[in-house]
Amino acid sequence: MTMRRRCLALLAVVLAVVTAPAAPASAAPVACAAPAPSTTHPGYLVFDPACDVSGAAFTPLADASGTALTRIWTGIRDGAAYRVEVPTRWNGQLVVYAHGYRGTGNVVYVDNPSLRAHYIRSGFAWAASSYATNGYDVGQGVRDSYAMIETFRQVTGKRARSVIMSGASMGGQVTAVAIERFPRAFSAAMPYCGVLGDTKLYDYFLDANVTAAALAKVKIDFPLMLPADFPATWRAQVNQIAPALGVKAGTAPVLTTAGKEWSNAVERRSGGDRPGFDSAFAYWNAAPALAPLNDLPFLFGVYPGLTGGTGGIAPGNVTDNRYTYYRLTNGPLPTIPELRLNAEVLRVQRTATADPGLAGIPRVNGTPSIPVLSLHDIGDLFVPFSMEQEYAQRAARNGRGHLFVSRAIRGVGHCDFTEAELTQGFDDLVRWVRTGHRPAGDAILDRRAVAADTFGCRFTNGAHATFVAPSCGSYNPRF
Repeated sequence: MTMRRRCLALLAVVLAVVTAPAAPASAAPVACAAPAPSTTHPGYLVFDPACDVSGAAFTPLADASGTALTRIWTGIRDGAAYRVEVPTRWNGQLVVYAHGYRGTGNVVYVDNPSLRAHYIRSGFAWAASSYATNGYDVGQGVRDSYAMIETFRQVTGKRARSVIMSGASMGGQVTAVAIERFPRAFSAAMPYCGVLGDTKLYDYFLDANVTAAALAKVKIDFPLMLPADFPATWRAQVNQIAPALGVKAGTAPVLTTAGKEWSNAVERRSGGDRPGFDSAFAYWNAAPALAPLNDLPFLFGVYPGLTGGTGGIAPGNVTDNRYTYYRLTNGPLPTIPELRLNAEVLRVQRTATADPGLAGIPRVNGTPSIPVLSLHDIGDLFVPFSMEQEYAQRAARNGRGHLFVSRAIRGVGHCDFTEAELTQGFDDLVRWVRTGHRPAGDAILDRRAVAADTFGCRFTNGAHATFVAPSCGSYNPRF
């Protein structure tokens, strides 16, 4: 099961839960308690960290004979559930794991990182937090993840000699912000499928939707003060846009001429020409948007206008395309269709920016002081591959490019990685810290390299369903 499917399945279970008390910190799993009312955020419930949302108990990893290989601790602190696991042969190092976006429900829960077993086999302890809130609250994720370092010391009685920060999706932004906010706390970082470009993600959501409307010849709005009926208005507008482009949720798109132009625009705004994009575009347009707009193709459900551009947390609209020039081709001069698109597309001006602290949508400066190794699916159109490019550019401008390694994976899903891909990335990051030798990555800022049929072959290790591109063939190898 891919990480994306796993997260959505867990979310569906958790949102169905209702009720209350909490489990105190403990070194052994207990019978599942009902979700406890948050002591810090009224209205929130904290799911019992000693249990998975499926109802299964969180227990120590064990060997084939059933002998425990670890000790575990669970608890609730400041409204956030946590888990800690330490191998019996601990190497003194800790991984703090930050989870991704979990919707806007009122139940928070903690779960295990995908690399849990590998961390333990490698001698690493790990710790994770539910965060005290849901929504796109990166700042809360940073605070609660950083707090896990001290929580680890308190519950185990031991201080980690080094800490690696890691996180997926929104947790990737939590990771990027945390290592800048607390630079002395961490020795390395591994974000993956991460929002490394902060508000640039919302600019991409804007780009995808305003170009769709312009190419479909449907007038749309971007209200800063949101009318109560705007979701219904937007649904009606999308019901005009989608057939004009040849897309429909639940079915493979049959693109019209305008739809093919839209595909070209989205490809360029999400990372540039690259292998497998047609299959990615088909995948994400067949996928339904998140509820309550799940009758629409996925990208129309992330239109920033649905929240006034706030992402549900910023003090104003963080999106802007006043100076964006939309391309449909790669030629040196704009074409007539490009001139027409740029003349007709809706333009939006920001009223807020990424926050320099931990409020709203925190800014990612691109100033890492430690090694950062990241992975990203090149067909991900939820958190697009361009997030990697944005971070690479910021790091380079700040003279920190040598501290960032990005690896492209030939998949179309969000956080669609094999265990082998994540394991190799983690092991290479650990080796980088230990030896000082920077590992290999992909040339993500080289447009020709990205457009090559073999882009992403070097670090893709395993099958990725629905990714369709020329075969890597005898492409070899990896380092």
